[in-house]
Amino acid sequence: MTSPPPVLEVRNITKRFPGVLANDRINLTLRKGQVLGLLGENGAGKSTLMNLIYGLYQPDEGEIVVNGRPITIHDPRDAIKAGIGMVHQHFQLVDVLTVTENVMLGNEEAQLGFLQRAVARQKIRTISQEYGLDVDPDALVCDLPVGLQQRVEIIKTLYRRADILILDEPTAVLTPQEAEGLFKIMRSLTARGVSIIFISHKLKEVLEICDDVVVLRRGKVAGQADPKQSTQQSLASLMVGREVLLEVEKKPAQPGEVILQVRDLVVEDERGVYAVDGVTLEVRSGEILGIAGVQGNGQTELVEALTGLRPILGGEALLLGQDIRRATPRTIAELGVGHIPEDRQKMGLVKPLMVMQNMVLNTYHHPPFARYGLIQTEAIEAHAQRLVEQYDVRPPNIHNRIGGLSGGNQQKVIVARELDHAHKLLIASQPTRGLDVGSIEFIHKQIVRMRDEGAAVLLVSSELDEILSLSDRVAVMFDGHIIDVLPIERADRETVGLRMAGIKEGQS
Repeated sequence: MTSPPPVLEVRNITKRFPGVLANDRINLTLRKGQVLGLLGENGAGKSTLMNLIYGLYQPDEGEIVVNGRPITIHDPRDAIKAGIGMVHQHFQLVDVLTVTENVMLGNEEAQLGFLQRAVARQKIRTISQEYGLDVDPDALVCDLPVGLQQRVEIIKTLYRRADILILDEPTAVLTPQEAEGLFKIMRSLTARGVSIIFISHKLKEVLEICDDVVVLRRGKVAGQADPKQSTQQSLASLMVGREVLLEVEKKPAQPGEVILQVRDLVVEDERGVYAVDGVTLEVRSGEILGIAGVQGNGQTELVEALTGLRPILGGEALLLGQDIRRATPRTIAELGVGHIPEDRQKMGLVKPLMVMQNMVLNTYHHPPFARYGLIQTEAIEAHAQRLVEQYDVRPPNIHNRIGGLSGGNQQKVIVARELDHAHKLLIASQPTRGLDVGSIEFIHKQIVRMRDEGAAVLLVSSELDEILSLSDRVAVMFDGHIIDVLPIERADRETVGLRMAGIKEGQS
């Protein structure tokens, strides 16, 4: 008895862009009910390959085979007809619509000119129950946390009868608890015959959830790996082509003067609720203070308040003794503060502009980039070229529109700009979100270098491993409060994990 053909084959796929060979004769195979991990550095060609499979790009050479039959995919509609669904890293949802309306969008069922919302709602409930997705069809998307919005995206693909699912960096914006929930859903999907391509930079997750792994490097298949026989170190080396330090190497901190002092800070969120309620902390030169906590406990509002993006309602915020409660973002930046925002798309970049223009968003009006009110293009080009090379931004063309870069390379541009600018204080919120292991290693080294050169660093990350690796002290935030500040010697995973759940020392 012959075995059934793979549900998806990519055969010798090649894709070129001006000056870039993005995919170079790539082959991969996906079987029914399998989770296939796809790894690679930022710019290795993963997103291009998935966009080819989903019909957003057309291959220059090679073919795509679904269930043993070569097909031509002109656009996403052809992919959906072939049973291929894709959940993008940045969700494709309309915030002001309900879950049902988002799922129906582009696939509306109508009778006598009326949308069949009740029919769609029932289908969504059935899919939710069958796959353990548990989403209210009548909820507004804007009211849902990130983890539930991702479930809506998965429901959209299943509603269209997809049996091949592409998940692009699905855990990049999820808490550890939400990621575990996603893995449970993925196991439920594969048990019912759905096949999944899982793109991630988190090697621990790849080893946990995947049945097979394909690694891309510079547009080619660098190798294939069995997760049962692999380690994080072996996968990292295959991705980057060299040994990668997964542990941060740093000397003991030498804290100096207080750079940032916050006392009893009060900040509201968009709903008028106190998201930051009486926070007190200080960061000294030559140290990294990490803020741990499940996302949504006030970290975002704290960072926005300290960078001038959100009003401070009460308390004190002093930068080198200067009151910054009513300072603008430009004023704070010009005091020597760098800010890596958690949402690069909304807060860190101007997507229609070129890479070189984004490299000077907070300094373009100063010499040498401006003189007598005129922009000095040559100075901006030289500056951007230096940073692109130093931070390995790919492709290294400073005249590319930044919106066309991969998410990881967009993040590298922000990190390069802000670390080059931050002389007194760096406020880094999710600095390595969406980055590959080689880039993470490099950026961690740069953050430690800044500390060693005397800058103060306030690090906010939902990655507990990152907090524990980089920090000299760990402050744990829960429900708008700092409930404990631990020296790194006492900040083990269990202790910090309990504080993240709101359990203080001595409580059971």
